[in-house]
Amino acid sequence: MKFVEVGGSRMSAIGLGTWQFGSREWGYGNEYAERDAIEIVHRALEVGITTFDTAEIYAFGRSERILGRALEGRRDEAFLATKIFPAFPIGAVVLQRARGSIRRLGVSNVDLYQIHQPNPVVPLSSTMAGFGQLLDEGVIKHAGVSNYALARWQAADAALGRAVLSNQVRFNLVDRRAEKELLPWAQAHERVIIAYSPLAQGLLSGRYDAGHRPSGMVRTNSPAFLPENLALAEPLIEAVRKVAAGHGATPSQVALAWLIRRPHVVVIPGASSVAQVEANAAAADLELSDEEDAALCRASDDFHPRGVREVWPQLARERFEGVAERLRGRGSRGRPAGPQSAAS
Repeated sequence: MKFVEVGGSRMSAIGLGTWQFGSREWGYGNEYAERDAIEIVHRALEVGITTFDTAEIYAFGRSERILGRALEGRRDEAFLATKIFPAFPIGAVVLQRARGSIRRLGVSNVDLYQIHQPNPVVPLSSTMAGFGQLLDEGVIKHAGVSNYALARWQAADAALGRAVLSNQVRFNLVDRRAEKELLPWAQAHERVIIAYSPLAQGLLSGRYDAGHRPSGMVRTNSPAFLPENLALAEPLIEAVRKVAAGHGATPSQVALAWLIRRPHVVVIPGASSVAQVEANAAAADLELSDEEDAALCRASDDFHPRGVREVWPQLARERFEGVAERLRGRGSRGRPAGPQSAAS
């Protein structure tokens, strides 16, 4: 396993994101939440994964409770991160909500506490006052942000009066915006970019194409998985497959290896099974060449998916048709029996 060491902490470069723990929108079911998720965390620790990321908003606290239960007795093996949803994040609210996360996780502190996204109404000075108190009390070891532009990350730094260790952002071969400003600044100032959706919600896994689209609310609500965008993604996916074939690896492993080849990057893919978390961890041992990296970057540069505004009418139509179909199905199941059936 590779590790990123900054700010006196050591994080596995391959982590585990736990949005799917208990969240209905992923469609994994209750058995996954109650049994499989625990096994996934235990196996993650065994294969060298130490970075675990959750949030109070994931399944409205259930993800934190599941992760906390899985880490029971093994807390000292994990770099544990969670996030506050920024609904009116003034100092007092930050304190209250952090302690709620601590209770749900069943721990005395977390290694990283992050604000989930910017709140343009509440001043950073107020939010960071709460983070500062949590740091002083030892309730959190590091402060972090998520979905912050560089200027706002730097402003959070200034408001806190000490290092805001990390910025958790979408970063993958489909979306490389972090490379422009965020990553160079993190590398120059001993900070970390935590890449969420490192596989572009599975687009880079090579499992999907225009004729084989995903199920589950999260993916079906994403414009990336509309047929025309899946077709446009084929050259990029093929480039990932080509590199994977040369290493006897999977496309997902190549996509993860490409990210952690960049200094100061930690990735937090989810895992639907023990086998998947094992495969994710193995990506840390995959060494890409400069030529392979460049080929992937070129394929990424050439991918220009249709944006939300362009595909929204089609996406809305599909959602409407899906709801209508479900309602028709319910109506059919609830229809009164005919005279003969009713009399029998």
